Amino acid sequence: MLRRADALRTELATWRDLRARARDLTELSELAAADPAMEAEVVREYGRVLADFDRERTALLFSGEYDERNALLTISAGAGGTEATDWAEMLLRMYLRWAERRRFKTEVLDETAGEEAGLKSVTVAVDGLRAYGLLRAERGVHRLVRISPYDAQNRRHTTFAQVEVLPEVEEDVEAEIDPDDLRVDTFRATGAGGQHVNKTDSAVRITHIPTGIAAQSQNERSQMQNRETAMKILRARLLERAMREREAELARLKGAHVDAGWGNQIRSYVLHPYQMVKDHRTGVETSDTSGVLDGDIDAFIAAELERAATDRGAAA
Repeated sequence: MLRRADALRTELATWRDLRARARDLTELSELAAADPAMEAEVVREYGRVLADFDRERTALLFSGEYDERNALLTISAGAGGTEATDWAEMLLRMYLRWAERRRFKTEVLDETAGEEAGLKSVTVAVDGLRAYGLLRAERGVHRLVRISPYDAQNRRHTTFAQVEVLPEVEEDVEAEIDPDDLRVDTFRATGAGGQHVNKTDSAVRITHIPTGIAAQSQNERSQMQNRETAMKILRARLLERAMREREAELARLKGAHVDAGWGNQIRSYVLHPYQMVKDHRTGVETSDTSGVLDGDIDAFIAAELERAATDRGAAA
């Protein structure tokens, strides 16, 4: 509590200092109108104040309790067979390229291949400053419209994929789990993964019996490693569940309607009959579909973080 109070006092002092500097800058600009020699100094100070303001304003977007943490990103294909699993793999590539642009470290923790192509589901650890704070803007349903390369009749298909983003949780943090509440199942790993694949029951699935929440890992080389990875994912999912319950209770008390339906896509990626990616929450759109699918999604993330911060401020 004392640490939080100190942080708030520091933040308040920073904003008061910015306000004072802006006031002084206004007075300087009036003087510069009569003394052109002062104009260069006014321009320099304006640049410094603006840069500091932008930095502090951006920091406000990451005020969440877990925003500074690493992230666990899970992509799940929706209905639609091969078209859906291919879309899930396309989204995986998009996020891996985005992380690469930011020099974030990524590791695929678990993946289930589609029957013909693509991925039914995949979980990736994203390690980097504010990885969760950034990627939480991507949670939701992503919709793809295109001429399917898997349709011999070249028909247009619409398919969906669900993106889930969790903060990475350490063993001794918030999510305390009673070992008696866990069911651990082992099975043989499938797909790429080395010599151990299909030879030993190295893959692990852990289910939290009271909630039914499950997590699995099959990409590590040993059962012990897979168990540790599955527990990491499970702790994150239990924490996310607690966070959502807390948000839902606050919304209920405020009289707000909470709707987390599968059909409410946050963004559409249209590749036919025209080229357009549009975020339905913020209205941000671009015709550079290839750039977006190559990881250029910062404009969408920034706009959603701005929108969410504005909503939080209005509700406070």
